[in-house]
Amino acid sequence: MKLKKILKLLFGQTVFIVLALLVQIGFFLSAGSRIMSDESFRVINLALRVLSVILMIYIINKPGNPEFKLTWIIQIAVFPIYGSLFYLYVQGQKVPLLINKEHKRLRRQSASCIRQDPAILEELESDPHKRNFVRYMNEYGDVSAFKNTEVTYFPLGEDKWRDMLAELEKAETYIFLEYYIIEEGEMWDSILEVLVRKAAQGVDVRLMYDGIGCLPKLPYGYHKKLREMGIRCHIFNPFRPLLSTIQNNRDHRKILVIDGRVAYTGGVNLADEYVNRTAPYGHWKDTAVKLEGEAAFSFAVMFLELWQISTRQRLPDYEAFRPQAVEKADVPGYVMPFDESPFDGELLGETVYMDILNKAERYVHITTPYMIIDNEMLTALGNAAKSGVDVKVIVPHVADHWYAHAVAKAYYAQLIERGVQLYEYMPGFIHSKSFVSDDHTAVVGTINLDYRSLYLHYECGAWIHKHPVVAEIEEDFQRTLERCRPITLESTRVRGPRRVVNALLRLIAPLM
Repeated sequence: MKLKKILKLLFGQTVFIVLALLVQIGFFLSAGSRIMSDESFRVINLALRVLSVILMIYIINKPGNPEFKLTWIIQIAVFPIYGSLFYLYVQGQKVPLLINKEHKRLRRQSASCIRQDPAILEELESDPHKRNFVRYMNEYGDVSAFKNTEVTYFPLGEDKWRDMLAELEKAETYIFLEYYIIEEGEMWDSILEVLVRKAAQGVDVRLMYDGIGCLPKLPYGYHKKLREMGIRCHIFNPFRPLLSTIQNNRDHRKILVIDGRVAYTGGVNLADEYVNRTAPYGHWKDTAVKLEGEAAFSFAVMFLELWQISTRQRLPDYEAFRPQAVEKADVPGYVMPFDESPFDGELLGETVYMDILNKAERYVHITTPYMIIDNEMLTALGNAAKSGVDVKVIVPHVADHWYAHAVAKAYYAQLIERGVQLYEYMPGFIHSKSFVSDDHTAVVGTINLDYRSLYLHYECGAWIHKHPVVAEIEEDFQRTLERCRPITLESTRVRGPRRVVNALLRLIAPLM
């Protein structure tokens, strides 16, 4: 069995892709080395060094996140030839611009489907902060807040798994699935059995999974196998062995929509470790929500937008996918589904989190698997804590990616010194991404507190306000806290070489 796994690894697609990338990097380094050492390229060498200074001045003055700019500037300053060539190569790629143009076109098309009900804004007149926040999301996120939506909170992945199997059996018109990771196993096999059966009954079953997230998880050509089963399957941004920045922009969303009446999102992917059928990192703590009612259709629109961008297939008007009748849940509160694109110039995910931190009066309780934050988020967390707000953050004790865990630890001391309380989830790995504040506002979704989620990935979530489920989310946080250990300032103190390592890790944090 071990030999079989080794042979599969050695001759698998991942190894060939890595080798192809290494060949390209080698060629790039060889060309740069020749320019620096060969006298016949002296003029080009000098021109590139002058260009490196011009580029650094340009980067300093262009809009953008200071941490990303600093990373580029250091790279160009230390390696003027390589850094300049690589920056020009990256900035010269037009694919992101084309994707953004298409996304904006589709957003204009879908705007009428999810238009904000003015009555909700009138109801929020008594809370100007929330009213203005919803208006911002309407205008710059093209999303809307809804009432009449039942929200079910799942404190574990296995809870969501059981519920989604039951809901899938009720599908009559369509099933849309969009996940970062799918892996063959007990969880996926049980879902696939229902999908194949429903497709045979005439239900429109569509599945989109990420090219990087599933690269080491699924066999090559797995999407074709699913198509043969009647599932309309597509790989989002398939990974190709070419040096391209577009490979950074992954589909990290987790969405399931059934007939436009039910929608799920949260941290749970479709693999056994997410439901504790396997335990490579100890107990896996994750969360998800199910929306039933008016807000659910927003997730169908999100799916269809990215489906069209990825497949380049034009669809009929989105209204064709709206359920004929939506049962209105008799529950108070508001639910606003939202999504994040890396190309639209609006950092919606970070804005949603920052709004909670900046408006909190009593507490903000957070769970996140990764804590690799920019200066704005560091300042917002620290300022909230220093103003007397109870800011608690639960992070994993066991790491799924050692390098991300190591980078995160480089931030712990600064956060604790500013009054933020950090806790480790001792049973294993916490993958939940949630904010809850002041007993009235919560967010559950796919957005980590790291650069990749906040700046580079497609993400989504559900903003929930004055809804009964907010109390359940806070109760789950408190139960989880009982299984955690506080991270003390003393435990974060490092000396000697480790301090140098932490400094370097902070430097490369935007690449994590």
